[in-house]
This record gives sequence, structure tokens and C-alpha cells, in this order.
Amino acid sequence: MMKISLVTNIFARMPFDQLTATAAGLGIEALELGTGNWSANDHLKLDALIDSAAERDKYKETLKRHGLEIAAFNCSGNPLKPGPDGEAHKAVMVKTLRLAELFDVKTVVGMSGCPGGAPGDSTVNWITHPILPEHQESLDWQWDEMLIPFWQEMSRLAENHGVERLAIENLGMNLVYNADTLLRLRAAVGPRVGMNLDPSHQMWMGGDPIAMARKLGDAILHVHAKDVRIERVLADADGLIDTHWIADVPKRQWNYVALGHAHDVAWWKEFFSVLVYLGYDGPVSLEMEDLSMPPIVGVKKSLDVLRQALPRDL
Repeated sequence: MMKISLVTNIFARMPFDQLTATAAGLGIEALELGTGNWSANDHLKLDALIDSAAERDKYKETLKRHGLEIAAFNCSGNPLKPGPDGEAHKAVMVKTLRLAELFDVKTVVGMSGCPGGAPGDSTVNWITHPILPEHQESLDWQWDEMLIPFWQEMSRLAENHGVERLAIENLGMNLVYNADTLLRLRAAVGPRVGMNLDPSHQMWMGGDPIAMARKLGDAILHVHAKDVRIERVLADADGLIDTHWIADVPKRQWNYVALGHAHDVAWWKEFFSVLVYLGYDGPVSLEMEDLSMPPIVGVKKSLDVLRQALPRDL
């Protein structure tokens, strides 16, 4: 059964007791909790929960009181970034695996990361148009010397901590951002690594999330529900490569929107039906980043679409 989960970042400033009560009141069944890095960790203290059984018991009791499960821990960030930031993001990921073991959570969500273009670089280099030999050499180095060894290490750690699924989100500016790159990494690392399929990112990159799902098959380990609207006139004139700040929504060629504000219920019904055909039966985590409305309004509107679209009795 595809349980309705919530990515808790949208209510980052809401106290944990209030978050759990609000989520339960909305009919949400599970939470995808941020543990740090890009995923706001306002709702948990990572070190305290690792170090203290009493803190963990208190946390579990709050969840139980509201009938909520933990769908996944999310430590999205860039663990391959050159310098101390990348090392800090890796450290949070390692701690998240330890926390998952302590809570018996089997799924950890993150990003693949993106390093510099060569040893000694101090900034990230996401190569998307390798038209010269040196571009391909950089890309090969990123994969062979940075990405694959890192995820081999994370897969071994995950196994040691009883984490069954390392779900990598298909976000641009990471080395893994589509089906092809995920399957390439999975072939090198093993089946513990798979996709956190977020359809919104495939939308803004000009692809079809349903076709992507069919290509991934059983490599889909986790699913986000998030929508994108391609903005008419602006996208027609300038395409989908958009460097306007994410919050400068009037200027952007595409924007994240509440479910149903770009793709209608019929589209989402097909998306979830195809996931069922492919054997996916895990949680669906609503991620709401529509800046045109208050967070609670966007969550409620998105939940309306989910309840109509999911192939289950709600």
C-alpha cells in the first residue's frame, strides 16, 4: 500500500509536537524527516538521538501518539563537494545511517553529489555538455575516482547498519540526475543503491517521469510527489535552463507548484498506476515547494490530488 508521507522541510519552523499533530490531522501516515545538510533538521537533533536511548524513546512515543511512521530519513546534500563542506555533508550522511539503524528505518534519501572537475578544484563542476575531449576526461574522473568509490563505501556502511535502500534523488547539478545515470551507478555499486524518483525534476529537465519510471523498474526505491509548471512565454522564449534564483518566481521559466497546479489528476493517476505495474508499493512523500501560497494551503491542495490519484482506498 502506498502510504502518504510528508517531506517535513515545508514545516521546518514548526515544533515537532505541532508537526506531528498537524500531519496526523491532515491524514498523513508517515514522515520523511530531514537530518541535516540541505534537508532542514529542525525536527530532530541528530547527535542527541544517536547518543541517547531516552531521547529516542521520547521521539518514538510522539510519533506513536499520532499514529505516524518514519518513511525515510533525508540527508540530501553534496557529499562530493570539494573542501570542508563536502566532508561535513558526508559526516551527516554517515550519522544518518547510524540513526536509521537505531530507529529501524530501512530507507535513507540523499543526493549523489557532484565534485569539482579535477583534483585540486575548489568549486563544483556539473558537466552537462561534454563537447571537447577534456570535458569527457573530467566526467570520467568524476565518476571513476569520486562518485563510484564514495557510493561503494556508503553501500557498505548501509549494509552494516541494516539500511536496505539508499535512495538517490534525480536532481540536476548532481552526477546522478536521470534514469541512465542512476542505472550506471547501480551497476557499479549494487542494488542497495536506487532512485528516489522525484517527477518534478524530470519535468523541468524536459523529460517524461512516466517513461523514466518504466526505464528504472525495480531500481525505484522511494518516490516523491512534487509538481512543476513550465511557464508559458518565458520557457518558449528562453528554454528550460534557468539561472534565475529559485525564489524569483515571476522571472523563472519553470516553477515548483502544488500537485495539480501543472499536471492534472489524470496525469498523476497514470503515474501512480505505472508505479504499481512496476511493483512499487512503498511510501509516496509529498514535497511542497509552491511559493504562490502558504505552506499549509499547498499541502492541503496537494493532498486532495494525492487522494484522488493513488490507487488505494483512502
